[in-house]
Amino acid sequence: MSGILEVRDVEVTFETGPLMRRRSILGVAGVSFDLHAGETFAIVGESGSGKTTLARAINGLQDISAGSIRFDEQRIDTLGARLMKPLRRRMSMMFQDPVGSLSPRMKVGNLIAEPFRIHGIVDKDPGVEVPRLLSLVGLTPEFADRYPHQLSGGQARRVGVARAIALNPALIIADEPTAGLDVSVQGEVLNLLNDLRERLGLAMIIITHNLHVVHHVADRMAVMYLGRFVEAGDTDEIFRAPRHPYTAALLSANPEPDPDKARDRIALPAEVPSLLARPAGCEFHSRCPWVAARCKSEAPEFVQGETRKVACHTPLEPGAKPPELEGAQ
Repeated sequence: MSGILEVRDVEVTFETGPLMRRRSILGVAGVSFDLHAGETFAIVGESGSGKTTLARAINGLQDISAGSIRFDEQRIDTLGARLMKPLRRRMSMMFQDPVGSLSPRMKVGNLIAEPFRIHGIVDKDPGVEVPRLLSLVGLTPEFADRYPHQLSGGQARRVGVARAIALNPALIIADEPTAGLDVSVQGEVLNLLNDLRERLGLAMIIITHNLHVVHHVADRMAVMYLGRFVEAGDTDEIFRAPRHPYTAALLSANPEPDPDKARDRIALPAEVPSLLARPAGCEFHSRCPWVAARCKSEAPEFVQGETRKVACHTPLEPGAKPPELEGAQ
């Protein structure tokens, strides 16, 4: 597989507070990863972890304060809006709200054809392309005459997918693609994304807090906490044996239908720290069931192990349980 996206040491900083007392907040803190053609990479984390900010930075919708982003071997984080526009034909973003992200005043057919107008593409006939794209996402041509309020959540998401693939992109960034959808509809949307990836050779970045989504579609995944990756690697391996305590806690809270695979729930004490007051040492130490003295003063490096990267002084062994659960055995 060839590399299509290269993210290196990316930081995103926000300014907050009154004018005379402005403070900088590090929303994304030194994130790096690669993405290959035909691959799906999931970024997982709780609300406020920085995953959507990172997605917007990759798509050129958010300035970065450090690092670099390369797409199709071209550095894009230094491009202005005019130079970035042609590249947007190769990179699409699907936003969280399936219905709210569609203009209520436009019919579905016009919404799907809109990317052609925005990018000045005159050699595509909307009368041909719109039915073709609707068919690709499992909708009949009659949907072209409907308005967004006449669509179910799943239908609106399919229209969003049709818009995203209209210009034959190489990369799709999907922010919470199953948000607000019934479980049965979630499966349909995920199967659609998988099918399109295989048929069109797309690379995908999935931004989500839903671990079922990750396990269903992602080849590789990264777990994000306070703007940093704390674990990244092969999805199946991470689900089978998480090495970072935060990953283990997230997976333990994920309902497992197979009782033989069910995990003991790992309760995380305390609230997520504020980005305005990042903890010293490991930023997860105030919530970590395995915390040691070293964790409170020394930040772990995000280092490559045999099969994945982990930011932990003492990565978990397979089947590891928190001390309080060990004592209960």
